[in-house]
Amino acid sequence: MTDDLDAVLPDADSPAERPPVYATVGLVEALLDIAEDRSPSEVTIAVTTTPAGEFEPPLDLPPETPVFTDLYLPGTGGSVAAVFGMDLGTPASDGRFVSHPDGHLAVRQTDDLHEVVFVGVPPWESTDIAAFDRRGRGRDLELLDVEPPAESLPP
Repeated sequence: MTDDLDAVLPDADSPAERPPVYATVGLVEALLDIAEDRSPSEVTIAVTTTPAGEFEPPLDLPPETPVFTDLYLPGTGGSVAAVFGMDLGTPASDGRFVSHPDGHLAVRQTDDLHEVVFVGVPPWESTDIAAFDRRGRGRDLELLDVEPPAESLPP
């Protein structure tokens, strides 16, 4: 039995219908650093986006284009999950990063799936990460060397 999703979920649309996934270089570096630190264990991390229109200076993308910029560290809210049986400590996310220390650069049936799934593998360089949709179909990943907008806490 195969571990890849391509074998169990049919390809419903063409690659042209799947727009590229945009992520900041800083986010990708942070994800791969965490994966390397946790290796040989796998890690799953929630990731979120910022609309392209919120960047300064403006990005050369439509303002509503999601750009992956932030992560929620794994293990946050662990005590809440232990009591209530669900992860209330991690807000809803736009995507998920999973590491495969064995070098398998594809989505597996056992991965924590999301609309966008990033898979990272050793040696944990920026070329060792790929983006997929929840069915395991590859998406073009474009890394942007930009800083996300600064967030401030409400008074």
